[in-house]
Amino acid sequence: MPHEPAVRRWLARSRIPEDQIDDLIQDAYCRFAGLASVDAIAKPGAYFFQIVRNQIAENMRRARVVRIETVTELDALPVLSEEPGAERIFAARRELAEVIRLIDSLPDRCREVIRLRKIEGLSQKQIASRLGVTESIVENDVAKGMRLISNSLRDGAGENDGGLVQRIHGRARNG
Repeated sequence: MPHEPAVRRWLARSRIPEDQIDDLIQDAYCRFAGLASVDAIAKPGAYFFQIVRNQIAENMRRARVVRIETVTELDALPVLSEEPGAERIFAARRELAEVIRLIDSLPDRCREVIRLRKIEGLSQKQIASRLGVTESIVENDVAKGMRLISNSLRDGAGENDGGLVQRIHGRARNG
């Protein structure tokens, strides 16, 4: 488990004896192994921490004497979130907006082919039938559109770049 070192560090800071740390980690692995499926676990790191935390709580209930540091540290256990941070979400939204803007700036048929293929997920055959063109034209328009979008993104064309649409149309005519 990639989160084992973090759990071990937390347990060591909580002054859990080393032999108990090994037992807690082993118990967590046994619980994972006992699951019928792990497909429903959206956040394995957080789940791993929670298994260990639950085991500590269970051990404390069974124990007659509990160190106050252990109880305090148990409440301070970090719960790892695998959700993207605000910066990552913002960057992804900006990139999506840029890709949509680039798609919108493609030549008409190419734009429609890209939309049908990449957004709606239609096959080349379905697109060709719908637009009344050959599958070869659809294939070429997808390749051309994706190449134009990729080149524009790679070239670092910014959102406020007024020459972007002209460059795309120039590439479309030349390439």
